[in-house]
Amino acid sequence: MDVTTLRIVATLASLACFVGIWWWAYSSRNQARFDEAARLPFEQD
Repeated sequence: MDVTTLRIVATLASLACFVGIWWWAYSSRNQARFDEAARLPFEQD
């Protein structure tokens, strides 16, 4: 393997991680949890 191949593999792995995190963040099953976390600063003790 040369340097170019390693760079391609690293780029594709980074893209796959980005898409995976994006998919997880915008999935509908996490929406309720994220909405609750978004309201935390506005709740009073």
